[in-house]
Amino acid sequence: MTTTVSDQVLQRLHEWGVRRIYGYPGDGINGLLGALDRCSDRIEFIQARHEELAAFMATAHAKFTGEVGVCLATSGPGAIHLLNGLYDAKADHQPVVAIVGQQARAALGGDYQQEVDLLSLFKDVAHEYVHMAVVPAQIRHLVDRAMRIARDQRTVTCVILPNDLQELKAEPEPPREHGTIHSGIGLTAKRVLPAQADLQAAADLLNAGQRVAILAGAGALHATDELIAVAETLGAGIAKALLGKMAVPDDLPFVTGSIGLLGTVPSWDMMSGCDTLLMVGSSFPYSEFLPKEGQARGVQIDADGRKLSLRYPMEINLVGDSRLTLQALLPLLQPKADRAWRDKIEAGVRQWWQVLEQRAMNEAKPINPQRVFWELSPRLPDNAILTCDSGTSAAWYARDIKARRGMMGSLSGGLATMCPAVPYATAAKFAYPDRPVVALVGDGAMQMLGLNALVTIAHQWRRWSDPRLVVMVLHNGDLNMVTWEERVGAGDPKFEDSQALPAFPFAQYAQLLGLHGLRVDHPDAIAGAWEQALSADRPVLLEMVTDANVPPLPPHVTWKQARHYAKAMLQGDPEALQVVMASMREAWDGLTAGRG
Repeated sequence: MTTTVSDQVLQRLHEWGVRRIYGYPGDGINGLLGALDRCSDRIEFIQARHEELAAFMATAHAKFTGEVGVCLATSGPGAIHLLNGLYDAKADHQPVVAIVGQQARAALGGDYQQEVDLLSLFKDVAHEYVHMAVVPAQIRHLVDRAMRIARDQRTVTCVILPNDLQELKAEPEPPREHGTIHSGIGLTAKRVLPAQADLQAAADLLNAGQRVAILAGAGALHATDELIAVAETLGAGIAKALLGKMAVPDDLPFVTGSIGLLGTVPSWDMMSGCDTLLMVGSSFPYSEFLPKEGQARGVQIDADGRKLSLRYPMEINLVGDSRLTLQALLPLLQPKADRAWRDKIEAGVRQWWQVLEQRAMNEAKPINPQRVFWELSPRLPDNAILTCDSGTSAAWYARDIKARRGMMGSLSGGLATMCPAVPYATAAKFAYPDRPVVALVGDGAMQMLGLNALVTIAHQWRRWSDPRLVVMVLHNGDLNMVTWEERVGAGDPKFEDSQALPAFPFAQYAQLLGLHGLRVDHPDAIAGAWEQALSADRPVLLEMVTDANVPPLPPHVTWKQARHYAKAMLQGDPEALQVVMASMREAWDGLTAGRG
């Protein structure tokens, strides 16, 4: 029976299908914590080590399950700590509801301890819906609208609950009188499909193209078969935005891989040479990696009309679900008889995989980070879930991991924030306790927040039917991506005071927590370490001691980038000789691998 406002909040969330809430306690949510204790048989509370971790975990829950993720934080500092993880959800269009405490209603406006203007604070990240309850009669519709809008708009919403209100008697049914709201639960997914005339116009454009390129993003993750069928019909290749890495398998000969700074040469070549672009479910931001304006005719499919013709001026803009729209489009497409364009794409892809293998096997001190990912790829179980952090780890994830059917994977796309990999992995294990999970993270992100998240893993892992969770740390002692951005983006040498990281014994720390810890500092031990980690009886921290001087070369080096690089080396970069030698090896492989 519902007794307090807090009980009602949780009962209503349960009716919406919520079964797990991530958060951290505080006296601003004591009423909610008591109610969580009373309903622990229906909703489980997962205590994170930090509110930012809780928000990341809620985001990952949404990404991997398609459900609404829910996180909980206390007033003041607790609410503030949620923000980065919530912005990650907002930037990647994930449905997340944040429930935050507030000081007592009578104290508001009195400069009370931990009083923060939460309505203003959350107005940007939860701009579609953020409201504070002031009377019990509001609770039903506030929860209903927060859940409904989060799901419908795929966004972040927020409900603020003053701590004194949490303890008041609930009003499950508001009085039937003027000025009250009587809401209900339930939402049927939208079946969005463009008009037939628009589909025919898109088909006519695509049929007229001779060199068709497809770019798939996160909005096409559920349209794998349709993407493949369209590509086969049109003789096209498929490039993938980073969040769309799992949209189509990388073992298909016409899949060119990732696009952008962390992308592949085949994707660059395809975009540079195409005369027609089909973009499906992607808000890929870097227009310089798309065709030059006027080079290609374009069709874009997106469920959100606000995202259409945003990165490239498309001729045909289709608002619709990517899978349904492609299904409707397929019967209108004409098979391409001339396969020269497809043959060229496939030849480039074959050569690129040879380049990657040769680069992965290059000498480094002590370990080439590319080889860490290259050796992992064939050893991944078919149902593995991968999470990755921002930084050079994302570059090697984008290029060296071959996505296969049945896998899932994600990272922070739009926000590109540090630190989501380990909380993402933890949430994935709660959602799918029978599946192996691998987190790929740099030592900077691991020191920033990952070490805290590892405590939660150590505390919770015995609940999972399959205990396999591997946290792989690239230990190179450097905030590596920013170091390369200093050199290539600004023309400055590495700034040691900002870039060098203090030494930390990651594997030993994991062992102190009761987990397995493996430290690898020789290339010949990489493959065996992965096999050991992926067959362990408990979570493993795999510490790979890697070379910070192996460059994450972009698929196309501009004259400006080359000039900045040379300037940084000549101005006294502390690793200049090693950097130049490693860069020469990478460039040489790009020129020679697969060319006999």
